Amino acid sequence: MDGRWLLAEMTDTRERLRRFLIRTTSRAHEAVYRASGGRLLGRVVGMPVLLLTTTGRRSGRPRTAALTYFRDGEDLVVIGSFGGSDLPPAWWLNLQRDPRASVLIGATTSKVTAKAATTEEHERLWPLVTQTYPGYARYEKRTARPIPIVMLRPEKG
Repeated sequence: MDGRWLLAEMTDTRERLRRFLIRTTSRAHEAVYRASGGRLLGRVVGMPVLLLTTTGRRSGRPRTAALTYFRDGEDLVVIGSFGGSDLPPAWWLNLQRDPRASVLIGATTSKVTAKAATTEEHERLWPLVTQTYPGYARYEKRTARPIPIVMLRPEKG
């Protein structure tokens, strides 16, 4: 038996463990953020954090993820990196099914509508994204999929 099978199994196990850790960390982050009204864990790696609540594409139930964000005019900008996983984050899949969501920033909740950044927006924003947090450039190298930049437009009203 050659070692390729074992290497593939180890890689798959490592990827599953990484995804599990990302999800677990996000849930803990959400709990602390909510309990403190965003005063604790309201910034990570020098970037502000929001809680994005989407509708589960299969369950129809609310699903929340803690995400760093940028502002681009009135839009909030989040990055669908999922730590460089070859799988997209569940929140992005949910938004593709139903782009309506809500964000919690500090103690303020707002309704938003999501859309993928256009090619022009992506080209303009990606250098800012990677300059602000170089980890995104490492994630881009780690995955074969394009990492989406997602624009969250606040609803008027």
